[in-house]
Amino acid sequence: MHMKTGQKGFSFTLPTEIEYGDGAVQKLPDELVLRGVDSVLVITDKVIRSQEFTTAIIDSLTAEEIRVGVYDGVEANPKDRNVEEAARQASDLMVDAIIAIGGGSPIDCAKAVSVVATHEGSVRSFSDSSTIFGKVLPVYTIPTTAGTGSEVTFSSVITDTRDKFKFTIKTPKIAPRVAYIDPLLTHSMPAALTAATGLDALTHAIEAFTANAANPLSDAAALQGIELINAHLVTAVLEPSNAEARDGMMTGSLLAGIAFSHSDVAGVHCIAEALGGKYDAPHGVCNAIVLPVMMDYNMEFALERYARIAQSMGLEFEEPADGARLAVKRVEQLAKEVGLPEFRNLGVQTEDLQELAENSARNGSNKDNPRPMSAYDYLKVLQRLMG
Repeated sequence: MHMKTGQKGFSFTLPTEIEYGDGAVQKLPDELVLRGVDSVLVITDKVIRSQEFTTAIIDSLTAEEIRVGVYDGVEANPKDRNVEEAARQASDLMVDAIIAIGGGSPIDCAKAVSVVATHEGSVRSFSDSSTIFGKVLPVYTIPTTAGTGSEVTFSSVITDTRDKFKFTIKTPKIAPRVAYIDPLLTHSMPAALTAATGLDALTHAIEAFTANAANPLSDAAALQGIELINAHLVTAVLEPSNAEARDGMMTGSLLAGIAFSHSDVAGVHCIAEALGGKYDAPHGVCNAIVLPVMMDYNMEFALERYARIAQSMGLEFEEPADGARLAVKRVEQLAKEVGLPEFRNLGVQTEDLQELAENSARNGSNKDNPRPMSAYDYLKVLQRLMG
């Protein structure tokens, strides 16, 4: 199927070195020694802190006489207070680098800390990237979920706890220096987390491919990501120790991360971030629930692109319109097969819909949704979700 591109100019920057494979994380100590790093702050959460692999990583660093501080207070949907606390710890310990271990929350927190620990100002002030003028602390990432792609992106999404609003810090300066992507670290993920983070990655890939900011390189990564996630998600949820499925999901998530950081996300994320800011709802779950409804709403504005997605999912059809509908159905089917909760389980109140719609419309990614979206449009989508 031939797609019209009407190609505009684009730029593609991937400052992060990727070390991929079973045991990849064992390369971290040598890298730090090579860079002359004497002191690090490990940023993680309580669950990951208690895993054996985290202890092993910390031990491998202390064996090289690197001083290791640990901040394990990161909450889901990382909060401004988590960033401020960890940044204070980084400053007090005078660390040379930050190691993020975990899912998107610790990694996003670490990227924000790299700025706050080296610049004056509150974390919210850096949503304007022109305020990040100096050097930031280098960040090394070790993802333990196959979902957010945050280990290779140069954005960090943080919750403002006062306004209950998610804001983004976006600059290539906070791109991790090296991402150690080891599929073995994802085998301990519970099924519900595998499902939510996997569908989060699928959302990244689908939105990156259909966003107005898409380019040929982000398209290539997005389509391959969609193909891998579609092929391996259900197996990874049902058979947690299936190495092939875990590997497929980890690669798919990585490609989706590369795709959306060089394109953008769109309307699904605008709603998911509004929900996460207001109710502290799990980001991956919000994305997955909103995705098919938003795809349906965008349908007429992205027919050819949705049809191309259907092709990547191995679906057969004659007309682009049929392919687009099949892609939406397949996303709904995946969500069902992996046992995703329903929208009403998020605790959304009818009286909050207007505020959620307005917050969705003021999200920085709204401009890249294939269908122009006003607060009124978001309200219609939210009403459909409420049923």
